[in-house]
Amino acid sequence: MTQTVDDATTDLIDRLVGLAPGSATQALRRRRDKVAVATQQSYDALFDPALEGLTLAERLLVACYASRLTPSATLFAHYREALEQHGVDPVARAAVQTGTPDDLADARLRAILAFTRTLIENPVAGDKAALATLPAAGLTTPAVVTLAQLIAFLSYQTRVVAGLQALKQLETST
Repeated sequence: MTQTVDDATTDLIDRLVGLAPGSATQALRRRRDKVAVATQQSYDALFDPALEGLTLAERLLVACYASRLTPSATLFAHYREALEQHGVDPVARAAVQTGTPDDLADARLRAILAFTRTLIENPVAGDKAALATLPAAGLTTPAVVTLAQLIAFLSYQTRVVAGLQALKQLETST
């Protein structure tokens, strides 16, 4: 059975961008429904509380911080709300929201967020030395892989949201 994204309420990107059912932009996105489905499934998997390696709080902090750095106001607002809903430590929340994670006492979280900043702002610098800071801060190899996958997904998600927002704006301005 092939899964489709029929309900805009279950598709995060449709919901965040505000794609109305039947709009030209939504119809264009649905022409490649398997991509929309895979994108939602990736989001669901990366933010599944049962995913091992990084805590859900760490993943949400990475997502909020990456969205701030990119910047994507839409995704930043979404992940900021998710941090609040999940009761993530207010000090850590404030640090990522204001862009001051270097002040955090938690060395593991500082390393995670520093690596996030590196990959977002200067991906070429995400080399062997940058990777080595993660196990030194206590991350296992699976956690490092999860972190890298998460940051890559967030970069993709940001581009999809920005592209759809631009298309929607064109649609509504004509």
